[in-house]
Amino acid sequence: MDYLSTRINSLPVSETLAMAAKARELRNQGIDVIGLSLGEPDFNTPEFIKEAAIQAVKDNYNSYSPVDGYLDLKEAICLKFKRDNGLNYTPSQIVVSTGAKQSIANVCMVLLNPGDEVLLPAPYWVSYSAIATLAEAKSIIIPSSIETDFKITPEQLESAITSKTKLVMFNSPNNPSGTVYTEDEYRALAKVLEKYPDIFILSDEIYEHINYGVPHFSFASITEMTHRTITVNGVAKAFAMTGWRIGYIGAPEWIAKACNKMQGQITSGANCIAQMATIAALEAPVSKIQYMVDEFAKRREMIIELLSAIPGFILNHPKGAFYVFPDISFYIGKTLHGKTISNASDFSMFLLEKAHVATVSGEAFGNENCIRISYAASVDEIREAVKRIASILK
Repeated sequence: MDYLSTRINSLPVSETLAMAAKARELRNQGIDVIGLSLGEPDFNTPEFIKEAAIQAVKDNYNSYSPVDGYLDLKEAICLKFKRDNGLNYTPSQIVVSTGAKQSIANVCMVLLNPGDEVLLPAPYWVSYSAIATLAEAKSIIIPSSIETDFKITPEQLESAITSKTKLVMFNSPNNPSGTVYTEDEYRALAKVLEKYPDIFILSDEIYEHINYGVPHFSFASITEMTHRTITVNGVAKAFAMTGWRIGYIGAPEWIAKACNKMQGQITSGANCIAQMATIAALEAPVSKIQYMVDEFAKRREMIIELLSAIPGFILNHPKGAFYVFPDISFYIGKTLHGKTISNASDFSMFLLEKAHVATVSGEAFGNENCIRISYAASVDEIREAVKRIASILK
């Protein structure tokens, strides 16, 4: 008899974390595995942020924090939104959470009812559909391909909308494709949504500072969309603070209050030391993290050049984040070293078992023809990983 809930049984395992776990298993067996599966910068957290955390410890920040975050941090987030995004939020519209993943979960739990539909332009981050499932909503996938630079059109968006549509999740720069929507492209999508006033928009902007030439544009800055857009962000990616676990939202006040209520029964306030460090991160000029973005840009050019030389790998030119999302459909249906490749998951597992390189299947992101490769790794690791992939596919 299965005593587990239908809720947990219906929940898929995170493919990115599962692949990282498999890579660790092989490493524990003494196998040299290169991990290009996790979206985690290989930089250390900047010194000025670490110093702020140390000072917070010395200042005895060790008590429960307010559920929605320290006022000082919420004020810093408001200033950041104004400076970087042209968005006018007040502290009562901000909720700080234990990572942007919790921020997204809060929003879904307070907005979605059983049977509601959530539109996911694909490829999408793996947890979007899983969180929607937890909220008993239905994910509606809007497909794209490498030919369209992994972007959806206004026509596609409109055709996916039904009377049950409650939420659309946008993510730019995008994980896993690195695609960045331009202001004009977002405004064209907003024109469609203007006709449907009961649909809300979640705009995940966690990679906003990791972009290579296309100016970042926040969906909530479209006047007609401001009152029903929830902007999600955090410090994990741009500030190399993945383990600090701080995310936040800017939202209509009634949504922020609901998220605060939800969080009060789940985790309460986020880590007090990490919050104080985040103030230092957000108050600093963005130029203080430009050295990381510059390095990612170099790695992007290198990995695209190296992967493009492998037959059957088709790549776009991502404008943000630190991933490439090559189309590998050339290999689907083929037999490689005695293993039949039926889908992208087979191909990703083949690379792990034979080349000892960890990637993630595109199926986890809503695209069955691609794999995600993170270049948030050292230049030497990237070179060696691609060399192994090329060798095993010869």
